[in-house]
Amino acid sequence: MFAILVTYVKPLAEIDALLEDHVRFLDKHFADGTFLAAGRQVPRTGGVILARSGDRSALERLLAQDPFAVHGAATYQVVEFLASRTAPDLAQLLDEA
Repeated sequence: MFAILVTYVKPLAEIDALLEDHVRFLDKHFADGTFLAAGRQVPRTGGVILARSGDRSALERLLAQDPFAVHGAATYQVVEFLASRTAPDLAQLLDEA
């Protein structure tokens, strides 16, 4: 499992201009099962994506296709972790050791 910290490096006006395309990118990868949760950071300095991917390098290649990345509007910090505990409603996210 991966937590992705997205940090905006361009003004919010440029982020907002790319937002519709970014949301389509997110929707595509929610539909294919890669992304599990996503949202804005508070304050609005970037976002967070929770993803499931068996291959970090494949995930990084996928993130490079995000319109925010394509236009140099954001950077991405990818943190891999093993989900060993969850709330009962999220048990399907547990990683097997």
